[in-house]
This record gives sequence, structure tokens and C-alpha cells, in this order.
Amino acid sequence: MSIVINTPNGSIGRGLAEKLLAAGKALTVISRSPDKVAELAKRGARVIEGSIDEPAVLERALAGAEALFWLTPPATRPDYHAWAVQAARAAAQAVKAHGVKRVVVLSSVGAQTGRGTGPVGVMKEVEAAFLAASPHVTVLRPGFFMENLLRSMDSIAKAGAIFQPFPADRRVPMVATGDIAAKAAEVFLDTAWTGHRYLGVHGPADLSHREVAEILSRELGKPVQYTEVTLEQARQAMLGAGMPAFLVELFLEMYAAIPEGRMDAAEPRTAETTTPTTLAHFAQDVLRPQLAASAR
Repeated sequence: MSIVINTPNGSIGRGLAEKLLAAGKALTVISRSPDKVAELAKRGARVIEGSIDEPAVLERALAGAEALFWLTPPATRPDYHAWAVQAARAAAQAVKAHGVKRVVVLSSVGAQTGRGTGPVGVMKEVEAAFLAASPHVTVLRPGFFMENLLRSMDSIAKAGAIFQPFPADRRVPMVATGDIAAKAAEVFLDTAWTGHRYLGVHGPADLSHREVAEILSRELGKPVQYTEVTLEQARQAMLGAGMPAFLVELFLEMYAAIPEGRMDAAEPRTAETTTPTTLAHFAQDVLRPQLAASAR
């Protein structure tokens, strides 16, 4: 009996895999490129080669499995919504067919809203697929990733500024992906929970982008200003950076949903949803080295 991870190459899936192997759990990972998970294989992980949208791959991975961690990959195709939902439904059918006991679904704040929230708009249907297929499901709904600030490192290095179409004083939960992986591992290693539940993963504090800039100024050792731009300015900047048009529109849809409250966390902040990595520590450990590299 093993735990299956469908996305072992990203920071969350890889972090979870390493924690489960360290805890002595039998692990199966799905990867289109076995060389990318060679280190996990050396540590005992079983590797199923292929894509998560291939029924035969799901069958091989989930046969005899005890649990599944499902993370919907980032948007890389114009039919992202339909593809992501169909892949989740196929996996959920396999979960039901093989009697997989537990599922942990990585979702997002704002998932309760459904469509109209950009990349997050797929999550409500992804959640529903697994909730209908398995009696024991934990849906993790993390806040905004601290890692998203890496996209602003070039503008911080060159202009001392973050430019986003995000209300400057609107506070949102911000969390490091390492803490999300740790929370997922905690859920898998806890054998006491049953039924269906939603669990927020909120980081240590809700922060506004104005507060983010103040923290980064202090921790990076240089002034950082936050500048709120319009959706149209953001569109032109993303297109100018070479982002595909379909992805630009998805992000703009999400940004438009934020001031309307459609991307707010549905789950209240509690001791259980609060995770330890502060933005100050994240800036020291992750952003400062990136800034130094940008300055070379």
C-alpha cells in the first residue's frame, strides 16, 4: 500500500515526497520524465512514467494505493479549465474503482467562488470530483504563495518596485510553499481524521502589498515601493514579457476578482491553519539570494 503523488517535480509535490519518504512511507510518483524523480527513486519511491491525464497511467499508479495527493498543475494550455477538470474526474473515478481510502486535494483560497477567478476557477470542480468519489477527503486551501514574489525580482532589482494590479492595502494570507508541503505531510501522517473537510493554509499573517514592500525594504537592504497598476497596464506588461495571451487573460480574471472579495479565504484563520514561515524569513532565505544574482 502506498501514497501516490501526481506532481512530484514542483516545490510542493517534491517537498511532500521527501517528507513522506523520511517518515518511512511507501510512495508512488507519477512523472513524464523519470530522470526528474531519479533521486526519489533512489530513496525507494516507485515511479510511474506518463501523464496524469492518461487513464492507463492513473490505473497503474492507483492500483493498491492507500492514499492520493492531487495537485492541479499550472495553466499551460488554452483549454486549461476543461483539461484540469477532466483529469481530476478521471483520477477520481480511478480512486473510487480501486477503493483508495484517503485523498488530499491541493486547492486554493477563492476556490469556493468557482469559475471567474482565473486559474483558481477550476478548483471548485476539482474538489467536487474527489469529494464525490472518496469518503475521506481533505481539501487544502492555501493562501497566496510567497514564491509569487519571485516574478517581481527583476523590477525590484532594477526599479526598486513591485508593480501589480492588486489593491495596495487589501490584506491576504501569504504562505511559503514549503509550509504547504509540510501541512500536506502532516495530514497524511495523521491517521485519525475521517470524512470530508476543508483546511486553510494561511501562513503566519495576512499582509497587504504595501506591508510586503515595507518588509522587503527592511530584509533586502534596499528601498522597495509598491505601485498598483491598472489591469490594462498589467495586460501590456505580461504580453510584453512574452506570456501567452490565454494565460494573461486568466491572470487578469483572477486580479479582477480580488477587490470584489471572490478570492478571499473561506476558512477562518486558526492555530491549525497558521503556518510558521514569515515573509521576513522567506525574504532572507529565498529572495535575497535571487536579488544578489540579479545584480550580477
